[in-house]
Amino acid sequence: MDRIVVRGILMFLLLVAAGGASAWAASEPAYHVHPGDVLTISVWNEKDLQGDTLVRPDGGLSFPLVGNLQAAGKTIPQIQKEVASKLSKFIPDPSVTVALKQNNGNLVYVIGQVNKPGQYPVNRYVDVVQALSMAGGMTPYAATGKIKILRRENGKVTAIHFDYGEVEKGENLKQDIVLQSGDVVLVP
Repeated sequence: MDRIVVRGILMFLLLVAAGGASAWAASEPAYHVHPGDVLTISVWNEKDLQGDTLVRPDGGLSFPLVGNLQAAGKTIPQIQKEVASKLSKFIPDPSVTVALKQNNGNLVYVIGQVNKPGQYPVNRYVDVVQALSMAGGMTPYAATGKIKILRRENGKVTAIHFDYGEVEKGENLKQDIVLQSGDVVLVP
């Protein structure tokens, strides 16, 4: 084959691959910051405005010249934009970078009749079956048809039913939901 044709084909494949990757990334929900997460914030060309900051239990964080701002529930780009906006009072057109250093606040809990009950840090999207697997599976005494996911939203706790037996048979798979930070999987 002619070198120009081969280069053209390779460029086409790279463009298709890049487009596919960006389409996949766009389909994933954005990460929302949680209390306990550690963020690295840096302002270009400002040595005194660089460092790690912990998101407090109340969801806030503190940074020089910015003061306190609410971080929990926001995405990294949202926090970056807010920090830049607050710094613009002191620095013309600040170039701010915010990165997630540690996602210590993204935890799910699995308790009850499982082999390893406890809290589990989640570095990716985890559904109920995956959380049960992380907890070493269920004991022989588990009531697999009566599992509940306890979720706290806006100060209210809701219980979501999960029947492991149905999922195991490939039925009613929609109940194998993606867990949110703070969810409790309760296996009676």
